[in-house]
Amino acid sequence: MPIQTTENIWHNGKLIPWADANIHVMSHVVHYGSSVFEGIRCYSQGEEGKTNGGGIFRLREHMQRFIASAKIYRMPIDYTVDQLCDAVVEVVEANNASPCYIRPVAFRGYGEIGVSPLKSPVEIYIANFPWGNFLHGNEGANVCVSSWNRLAPNTMPSLAKAGANYMNSQLIRMEAAVNGFDEGIALDRNGYLSEGSGENLFIVREGKLFTSPLANAVLNGITRASIVQLAKEMGIEVIEQSLPRELLYICDEAFFTGTAAEVTHLRSVDRILVGDGTMGPITTKLQTEYMNLVNGRTADRFGWITPVRIRNTEAVGETVNA
Repeated sequence: MPIQTTENIWHNGKLIPWADANIHVMSHVVHYGSSVFEGIRCYSQGEEGKTNGGGIFRLREHMQRFIASAKIYRMPIDYTVDQLCDAVVEVVEANNASPCYIRPVAFRGYGEIGVSPLKSPVEIYIANFPWGNFLHGNEGANVCVSSWNRLAPNTMPSLAKAGANYMNSQLIRMEAAVNGFDEGIALDRNGYLSEGSGENLFIVREGKLFTSPLANAVLNGITRASIVQLAKEMGIEVIEQSLPRELLYICDEAFFTGTAAEVTHLRSVDRILVGDGTMGPITTKLQTEYMNLVNGRTADRFGWITPVRIRNTEAVGETVNA
């Protein structure tokens, strides 16, 4: 399904029309996947069904990771974190769109063809558009363990949110789809649980919350970190350790986290029900608190929300699945 467009895109310091945001076919990124990006959410604030302004979730942390990803790939970013945060607010307010999904991307553009990117200029774009749920919400997702593993250490850096890394994610997601699943879960090179194609993974067993450490080729997810913080605040013990595949079949609850997935519980894995297939109590508590916080229904006690001005009182545009 096509993505719904908005009017403006931020490009290298200025707003340009959506239709003018084009690149040359010989740009380095087209041939070698040399890009880094972020996915960020802006939520309506206050009562459901109304847009009392907007709030961008953990904007600063996203832009810090954006710059860090670029640094890993020796990609110079000539903007500070503050300047990039201001640019995100600028494009969201210019497009008057909340709730929405925000996509900053930096890539090697039109320069010298060849594997070395150093003579290709770095282009930065920031787009936003209305967007719906990525995975099933309270119905739960039916997932499988993928035949594709996550990348081994010292091959592709898993701490960088890089476009090329998501070729691996595409294989995981496509395999799951053609076999009738909503999503796939990848193992790391040692056979331990890693993550979904674009989501971090949590497991609940005997009242404790487990998740894989970054050493298991896991992206340092911002939603992941948020859920860990919320769980600890609720008195839920959080354990980061390498987890065997079979724990998925005998756990009490399991769920994905991510900017797009938010908190999505897993109904089944490899057609084996997780618990009784319904959302368990710990997942429910965490999902409820997370959604209340990002939508401004509870106080922003962590300073996670960046306010944006929206010029009307009705949600802008229809949200769609991408």
